[in-house]
Amino acid sequence: MIAHYGFSATLTARPGMGDQLVELLLTGLNEGNPGASEYCLVYLVSRSASDPDVIHVAEGWTSEEDHHRVFAGKTAQTIVAQIDPLLAKDSEYTDYVPVRGKYAL
Repeated sequence: MIAHYGFSATLTARPGMGDQLVELLLTGLNEGNPGASEYCLVYLVSRSASDPDVIHVAEGWTSEEDHHRVFAGKTAQTIVAQIDPLLAKDSEYTDYVPVRGKYAL
């Protein structure tokens, strides 16, 4: 499959809560969660090298419609609701259309 839609997000956790935010985001890969969906082709959680409370998420999806449909579901909304209390400020999002690259499962 080819990713036709993607986005990246930068999330800044409240001081000292970066580990908790990372663990929550990684639950997105558990069976039945958005990152484990057949429509999610890339789900990468990274941490800033200079600030452990700054977390980056990159996702690649089969289509924008698939992404929105999966994230409208109860499972995704439950995770999203748990993220907000961990944040020090609003997250920054950038959507994009993948052109070419590499990812492996």
